Parts: sequence; C-alpha cells; structure tokens
Amino acid sequence: MKTKLQYLHKLQQIDSSLDELQEEKGDLPGQVRALEEQLEAVRAQHSQSEQAMKAAFTQRDNADSEIVGLKARLEKYKSQQFAVRTNREYDALTREMDGAVEAVRRLEKEMEQLEIKGTAARTAIEELAAKIGEMEKQLEERRAALAEVSKSTEVEELEFNHQRQKVVARITKPDLATYERIRKAKKGMAVVPVKKGACGGCFNRVPPQKLLELRQNDRLYTCERCGRIIVSDEIAETSAKIL
Repeated sequence: MKTKLQYLHKLQQIDSSLDELQEEKGDLPGQVRALEEQLEAVRAQHSQSEQAMKAAFTQRDNADSEIVGLKARLEKYKSQQFAVRTNREYDALTREMDGAVEAVRRLEKEMEQLEIKGTAARTAIEELAAKIGEMEKQLEERRAALAEVSKSTEVEELEFNHQRQKVVARITKPDLATYERIRKAKKGMAVVPVKKGACGGCFNRVPPQKLLELRQNDRLYTCERCGRIIVSDEIAETSAKIL
C-alpha cells in the first residue's frame, strides 16, 4: 500500500509539472482549438452556400429552357388557329394556348425568385471566402506562436510524459480511474499531502485519530471535506525518489 500511495503522489507531481508547462503556453492552445472549430463551421457554410447557388441557377436554367419550349408551342398553336374547322377544335386549341401562357408566367416568376436566391448565395460565398481567408491567416499565426512556445518546453514535456507512462504502468486501473476522476473535479489536484494537520488541498483540519492512521501508510484516505486523496509527509517526501 505504501508503494501505491507513493506512485499516486508521484503521478500528481508529474501531472502538476505538465500543467505548469501548459500554463506557459497561456491561452494559445485554446485559441487554436477555437479558431479551428470556427473555421470548420464557416467552411461548412461556404459549402452549403455553393450548393444552394448551384441548385438555384440550375433550376433557373431548367425553367428558362421550359419557357423556350412553351413559347415554341404557342407559336405552333397560333399557326394552327387558321387551320381549325370547328368550334370544338378552336376551344381546345385556345385552352392549350391559355395553359401555355399561364405556365410561362409561373415559370418566369419562379426564374426571378431563383435568380434572387442564387445571387444571394453567390454574395454569401464571396463574403464567406473572404472570412475564411482571414481566419486561415489568424490560425496560421496562432499555430506558429504555439509551435514556438511548445518548442521551448518540448524536451521537458517529453521527459515528464515518459515518467508518467512509467508511473501509470504501476498503478491499477481502478486507482487510476479514481485519481483521474478526482483530478478532473478538483482542477488538477487529486493527491495532496497533509500540512500542519490539515488537507493540503482545502486546508480542512484532519482529525487527530485519522492523522495517526494516515501515518501508517496502509490504506488510501480521502479528505472528508473536498474528497481529495491525502497522504502523509513521509509519502510526499519519498515519492520523489521512486523513479
């Protein structure tokens, strides 16, 4: 059990060091992630606008072709008017002509609406393309800045991550899951030593009897107030030497 506690405290030390290196990068990682997500969303809008424009102009061209065909039929009907012999034939031809005229009017109105829709989409495409260009430039600058900062901490990060892998391999999955859960809930601090009879995380006083038990280093104790894993001074001092 003593070794388990040492490894858990060692893991906390390593993770705290890695957290400090991340803090040196400031908000750059978050800015890069946010820009990447925003850029992806704007690119999706750009793609949707392109599809909308193509669809609108295709439908417009189809309507135009249909109008050309209807007008050709109207001319044919007009020439046939002089050849009809009965009122029934004349009425039927008139109905065909009226239907064609109405269809032309409807299609011309649709064409106007489709032209407006396609033009609006084309304008949106141009605006989004300009926005994408600006965002790509910003993202490139942020990535370059992050790469520069990361380069200065790269060696330390590699070393700490290597140490972390070695320590994690010696911790059971249930204990590691408990550690990760507490660490996530307590802003990175899952394992803390007892300092002057109090929890090193929330500074709540540890009962004397529990302090005596804690110094036996024979089981895992958590703070009654904050839920962090608490370890004795001996564990905190010796854990640094286990790697």
